[in-house]
Amino acid sequence: MAVEPRDAATVILLRNGEGEKNGGIEVLMVLRHPKSDFVPGSYVFPGGGLEEEDLRAGTEALCAGLDRETACRVLDDAASPDRALGVWVTAVRETFEEVGLLMAYRHDGTLLSIESENEVEKFHSYRRRQREGALSFTEMLDREGLTLATDRLFYYSHWITPEPSPVRYDTRFFIAEAPARQRALHDGVELTEHLWVAPAKALDDFRKGTFDMVLPTMVTLEELERFSNTADALRVFRDRQVEAYCIKIEYDEEEGVVVLHAPDGRTFKRKPPSVR
Repeated sequence: MAVEPRDAATVILLRNGEGEKNGGIEVLMVLRHPKSDFVPGSYVFPGGGLEEEDLRAGTEALCAGLDRETACRVLDDAASPDRALGVWVTAVRETFEEVGLLMAYRHDGTLLSIESENEVEKFHSYRRRQREGALSFTEMLDREGLTLATDRLFYYSHWITPEPSPVRYDTRFFIAEAPARQRALHDGVELTEHLWVAPAKALDDFRKGTFDMVLPTMVTLEELERFSNTADALRVFRDRQVEAYCIKIEYDEEEGVVVLHAPDGRTFKRKPPSVR
């Protein structure tokens, strides 16, 4: 019997390229621990599964520019308005827990910055206490008087792990500009590395066999590599019509062939060096 997929969210964080080769976009990617139960040793975008806390009463008041009805209208195949809104909350929470970037507003409506040494240490302590179960995400928001910047996350794509997998997720991908005055830092537990990388370079390294990725990540990067700046990418994708992509894995005698079957009948085929 197939495992029922768990609701999850992933965030594609963008920034404009830096350094000598400035002129394109960069994407924040993280490396999953080699002993992880799900896509071990793969480079992915930050994200994770929906938790009961993401569905608690009062969550709607913490979401800027988003209510249950709007969330359900955007995620029109969600099980309920509560779960639709909860997926957006999951996206922000998991991004903070995994890489320390918190998309939130202060009381005065300004985006949260985490720049000073004291702020960095304070929010690092919050992450550690959340991981230990000593403090909840919403308790942290209440203490700091923060509202989630859910209005800055745009629904990008919807992927469902194939049925043969022992661990399955029904994952909503969101795209957003990374908060400018915060520094990413992977958690060192589920993730062993993070980096900002141009989509074209990540794809090139994948083809060389030095940057392992799964199909949803590859397809996303192929879409993003044509953009020269973050503003253009967000402008294109902010009103995107999204349907679920269900992955089916097939094998031939020579090598694994990954086939993606889209609802409209299209298929995408990839032959990565390893198939998960």
